[in-house]
Amino acid sequence: MAGVSAVILAGGQSRRLGMNKAFVEINGQPLIQRVLDVVLPLANDCIVVTNEPASFAHLPVRVVGDVYPGKASLGGIYSGLLAARGSHAVVVGCDMPFLSGPLLAYMIAQAEGYDLLIPQYDGFLEPLHAVYGKHCLPRMEALILAGCLRISHLLREGRIRYITAADIERFDPARLSFFNINTPEDLARAHKLDRVLRADGITLVGIAR
Repeated sequence: MAGVSAVILAGGQSRRLGMNKAFVEINGQPLIQRVLDVVLPLANDCIVVTNEPASFAHLPVRVVGDVYPGKASLGGIYSGLLAARGSHAVVVGCDMPFLSGPLLAYMIAQAEGYDLLIPQYDGFLEPLHAVYGKHCLPRMEALILAGCLRISHLLREGRIRYITAADIERFDPARLSFFNINTPEDLARAHKLDRVLRADGITLVGIAR
């Protein structure tokens, strides 16, 4: 669909990693660049939500801060979606090194007519790998102001499309799209996975095993 923005959540310093996750490198490439390589071809504009704006000034993105600071991921999604030029925004984290371009493109293509598209499998939801419509903004703000910061509260009303395990299987059966880096152990595993993918000739943008 036309008029889609990309929102990348890049909150800043990670306590467990001891550094800004966006600039952790895998195979010499910062995580934020890996994410951009996937989302920029899919969106009309790209927004990074961060509390360290100067760190992203060199990138081809718009940078915004939290409208409501300290409100977790919901606050970041709200801030990015509010700034988005498109009617919808695909939202991902800056620490997701194995995003699948084809899976995100499929989700975007299904977005028209829905307020939220979110992957669901084995009882799990992936709110930081989802497509949000502008119609979510009033409900998001109400939840934030009420102190209800669980993104699952958004699923209680509105036009929701669940991206099922069968949908995911078509593009990313290993579900590496949802892998994110929080700890040194996660980072070590990401390096190993990257080596395997490169050995198999699988590119980041085209992960669709």
